[in-house]
Amino acid sequence: MSGDRSMEQELTRIGVSLPENLLEKFDEIITKRGYSSRSEGIRDAIRNYIRYYAWMSEVEGDRAGTISMVYDHSQRGLVNSLLDIEHEFSSIIRSSLQRR
Repeated sequence: MSGDRSMEQELTRIGVSLPENLLEKFDEIITKRGYSSRSEGIRDAIRNYIRYYAWMSEVEGDRAGTISMVYDHSQRGLVNSLLDIEHEFSSIIRSSLQRR
């Protein structure tokens, strides 16, 4: 699945302990993706993690993000809770918009 395999020469056996629900989800994915074994899926997942880590390590400067929420204004106490959160984090919130 990846051109990185040419760099791999010898295989080393390791043991990994996982929660059952995580392993079940992983097994579903490797079946859907057509891997021949868990090992093949784990190797591919580790390759992707390494690429992602390298990519994230290159990111410099400030970061910005958004949080979007859809909620029912008629729910008792919700608007006050949201305002409390907004005031608590006012030092990092740059903008807030409400639409009714």
